[in-house]
Amino acid sequence: MEAFSKRFNYLFGSTKGLILVAISMVAIITAVWGMLSGPMAELGVRDVVVKTLGMDMVQTEREGRIIILYHTIAMAIIAIETYMVTSLIKMKEFYKIAVRVLITVGYLMAMIFGMGFAYFGHNWAFHGLYITGLALIFFAGILLTIALSPWNPKYHNTDKEYAHTKKGIDLERMAFFATALTTVLSAMFGAVPGSFYGNGFETFLAENIIRMPHKTVLEYSVIGHLHIMLALIAIMLTLIIGRWLNFKGTWHKIAMPLMILGTIVLNLGVWGVVTPLQPAAHMVIYVGATPSMLAALFLLIWSWRKLIRDGTEHLEKPTFGQKFSALLRDPLKFGPTWQMLFMNFTTSFIGIFMAIRLDEIFRVWPAREERIELTGHWHVLSAIIATIILMYYGDMIGLKGKVRQWYGWGLIILSDVAFAAVTIFEMKRLFITEAVQQPLVNALMYTMDFGLAMLLLLLAIVLAWRLVDLFKSKGRWTEEVEHELVDEVMK
Repeated sequence: MEAFSKRFNYLFGSTKGLILVAISMVAIITAVWGMLSGPMAELGVRDVVVKTLGMDMVQTEREGRIIILYHTIAMAIIAIETYMVTSLIKMKEFYKIAVRVLITVGYLMAMIFGMGFAYFGHNWAFHGLYITGLALIFFAGILLTIALSPWNPKYHNTDKEYAHTKKGIDLERMAFFATALTTVLSAMFGAVPGSFYGNGFETFLAENIIRMPHKTVLEYSVIGHLHIMLALIAIMLTLIIGRWLNFKGTWHKIAMPLMILGTIVLNLGVWGVVTPLQPAAHMVIYVGATPSMLAALFLLIWSWRKLIRDGTEHLEKPTFGQKFSALLRDPLKFGPTWQMLFMNFTTSFIGIFMAIRLDEIFRVWPAREERIELTGHWHVLSAIIATIILMYYGDMIGLKGKVRQWYGWGLIILSDVAFAAVTIFEMKRLFITEAVQQPLVNALMYTMDFGLAMLLLLLAIVLAWRLVDLFKSKGRWTEEVEHELVDEVMK
């Protein structure tokens, strides 16, 4: 009983343990439900999984199932980011514990009962517990926002290396606060339409109504909710990575005000989509996204310069090759900012180009092609966020030597190969006709499936190693129980 208690305390009482549980849950969902995808259906795998697990798969309910699936994964990712924030930012112990307990119980309830309701028969008690889990996560977000308040003099920062006001208000903490607050508010954009089920509102996938000339306020609300929540998850992760890498100096002083401004304006634009100002709201969104993207760029510049400087400080006049080698020496420190840069070529620039040339190019395509671009866009951005989290987790658990290199470069190369293939597949109609596309499509599908399969295999190896370690009486986990993150704030 004592052995079980110690392991339970590790898994649900430490930052590393909590993140490990959440990553494991997402990995299981991704691996199992990934077997239901189109390529797996063509190979006959889907039918085997459905029959083996006894899933209830009514075609007319597909949209509802997918929405619950996406929400359960998203809640776990938000929980992971919350664990990271509560470990990196000073706050009262009460808030730290309360937020972690609420969000842990919340995402597990949402995931277990939500998936049970959606895929294994419609037990409405499960649906009620799924909603309860989401409500607990929402309440955890409110408490986290209160805990991150930057106006408490106890959390002021006067260090000249970090961005702050003349009165000492920490602008980095302000950015965390603004992101948490707007996340809580934007969550209601999905909750309000959900409350209208059975009263004229029906489930739909955003990509299925893109060409409808007229949309209701509730439909706009759902579309806005989808976009802003994913953007806020990315913004919060950027702040987390900056905190982890100890982002500071001139670039930090420029980046933090931009991040705050971008977060606020971006949210105002999305909220405006459900108002009569909807046409202008889209321009506000574009304007709001720019400062946030610039802030991420400044983090990249600072981070790469630091990696080069730290790796060549023993050299009097390092050559370009030596600087480049220093930059790539540690994939887990280089990887997160590289993924942010790579994201621009697979999502950001593609999305901007699509918005600018929507009527001239994309609306001329068959609706299926535009739908492919949209779904690919959202999935790639989500997956890039996941790889960055896994890089941070790899550093957090202390991977070293060749294991660190294989893990880090595996995440970078395998994911980027898959994402590049997806991007080419999305935009293929720009350079190839439908009549001759099949060889290219086949090659891209094989490339994408290989990259993602190997990525999941890499993650499975890490999780299996952690599981084996958990059964050891004096495994790595026993040290992690006593010691949180190296740079975690001392309370």
